[in-house]
Amino acid sequence: MNTPSLRPWLLAAPALLLALAGCQSGTKSGSNQPDLIQANLDTTVRPGDDFFKYANGTWLKKHPIPASESSWSIGQEVQGEVYARLRALNEEAAKAKAAAGTTQQKIGDFWATGMDSVTADKQGIAPLKPELDRLAALRTPADVQAAIARLIPLNVNALIGPFVSQDNKNSEKMALYLYQAGLGLPNRDYYFNKDKRTANIRKEYGGHVAKMLELMGEDAATAQRHSAQIVKLETALAGSSRKLEALRDPYANYNKMAVADLNKLTPGLDWKAWLAQMELGKVDSVIVGQPEFYREAGRLLRTTPIEDWKAYLQWQLLHTYATYLSKPIDNENFRFYGTVLQGRKEQRARWKRVLDEEEDAMGEALGQLFVKEYFSPETKARYAKLTENVVGAFREHIQALTWMSNSTKQKALVKLTKITPKVGYPDKWKDYSTLEINRDSYAANMMRASQWKYRYELNKLGKPVDRTEWGMTPQTYNAYYNPSNNEIVLPAAIFAIPGLQDANADDAIIYGYAGASTIGHELTHGFDDEGSQFDEKGNLRNWWSKKDRAAFQQRVNQIVRQFNGYTVLDSLHINGKATAGENIADLGGIVIAFDAFKKTDQYKKGEKIGGLTPTQRYFLGYALGWQGHQRDEVLAQRILTDVHSPASYRVNGPFADVPAFYEAFNVKPGDKLYRPDSARVTIW
Repeated sequence: MNTPSLRPWLLAAPALLLALAGCQSGTKSGSNQPDLIQANLDTTVRPGDDFFKYANGTWLKKHPIPASESSWSIGQEVQGEVYARLRALNEEAAKAKAAAGTTQQKIGDFWATGMDSVTADKQGIAPLKPELDRLAALRTPADVQAAIARLIPLNVNALIGPFVSQDNKNSEKMALYLYQAGLGLPNRDYYFNKDKRTANIRKEYGGHVAKMLELMGEDAATAQRHSAQIVKLETALAGSSRKLEALRDPYANYNKMAVADLNKLTPGLDWKAWLAQMELGKVDSVIVGQPEFYREAGRLLRTTPIEDWKAYLQWQLLHTYATYLSKPIDNENFRFYGTVLQGRKEQRARWKRVLDEEEDAMGEALGQLFVKEYFSPETKARYAKLTENVVGAFREHIQALTWMSNSTKQKALVKLTKITPKVGYPDKWKDYSTLEINRDSYAANMMRASQWKYRYELNKLGKPVDRTEWGMTPQTYNAYYNPSNNEIVLPAAIFAIPGLQDANADDAIIYGYAGASTIGHELTHGFDDEGSQFDEKGNLRNWWSKKDRAAFQQRVNQIVRQFNGYTVLDSLHINGKATAGENIADLGGIVIAFDAFKKTDQYKKGEKIGGLTPTQRYFLGYALGWQGHQRDEVLAQRILTDVHSPASYRVNGPFADVPAFYEAFNVKPGDKLYRPDSARVTIW
């Protein structure tokens, strides 16, 4: 199941594990290695005009976007090294002839089927044929509901979006959520925005759906007719879907009701029977994210012709599994979703794509092997200490706030104290013993993996919350804050600096790169405009005084206005409200980790490295984490769908609010990043 409840707190993190970077100061002025920070600078750019390009300009010039990618960054460069390591593990497993049911057998068989494009081409649409035939036999609305219930465990985006997560208002219990779903385009705005770029994507989408249906076996005329029906149905669903920024309001997206009341929301639908078909028969209540969406979904189930539902569900099934099927289907899927939507010129190497799918199917099985070889207990302890230092600095920031009352401060400090940091890798691993993987077909393995994940999540209902579980694998270049667990989760890979050996990593870089952009960032998510609505136990509950909440919201409004003012591409502006949480966390992480860094020996000594002061290296270390660029197509997509600002604005935006940055780089009135004191945002 998907877990939209985590999505707002995800950090698009900067790096993977090539050479682990240490917490301790180690770069020496006499080192024979060139200084990584100095080598990336573009000194033709004034730091007060565009710090992102000043910090990363030389790297950007030397690292164009490959034809197979929609973007390129440090993380993707380092990922190549991680891919190589995981590939070696997979190839060894595929040759091992391991005993059935073992982790090595499952890894080996998954890899073998994924890499066997010859068999995939021979099988064509055959792996989906039983499901497609069932859909072709639909006759009644009840049949449609039963079909949707069968497709949901296969991870097919079939109208509704159920998932299991902690109850936002009772974090000790697991609950069933229903969220808006069912679209083939990234979100609702793609169906309605009138700009030329989005209108062209809509046109291309209709043609793509028709082409895919032809590849499934329909004649051209039938495929065109069905494509029009599918787009019409999805447009109706999009019309009742909430916008990106509206999905960030936890209260508005929390509507708990008994199953009987759900029936009232969607007259004519028997949810008890439908949930039973989805293996959820024991559920007596649900949390509906967007009631208006389900009201419309119910109406459409009653009134839309069965032929339209057949076409729509067959399309969603085909779309979900396209990349695991024959080359013509895979290529057409890439043409639209890779080229039209993201601007990529060619497919990525198949072996890399197989590793991505294996990560999704059984990532922790790979993670166990990964950390055993590449992330020692000593390294884990080192970054746990860095986390502790940043938490200490955040505590001091809260205590020093002038806009928050003492009573609310005490509650904030309690919440901070209760935040659980998970560093590196889990203490307990997922058990994949019931997951069946063999060599019949790539698509069949993915179907079974989807069903396993679905039932793994369903099995949590009615049981105590497992607060030790991780939502990411150790080899993931990402991190997150989970409000329901009041925890920050920091996978092993997030602490790497590519191309920089541990002995040569000075504290300034480490505190900027890992302390600010990851640890401080995730801690601040617990106190951003969304995370701040959850208490120390992870419950959606107001713990603020009315006056303090108003003072906080005033500052949030300032950062929303600041980012609304940034024009990114043509007439596209950053959505300041949708990205507010991430922008708050970026700014908070920077100022908090900087104060933690000021306690280090390197800062106190003030010695230059590579001609740069410790403070300058701190800000450059942060900018290093966002080193990268992207194609216009994917930039436009992310403006509409992503709660994160583009990378360059995650540097230039918050730095323009930080006085220490002005001092470090002599930023003055007239510089493009300069903002007068009265306009600078100060929150934490």
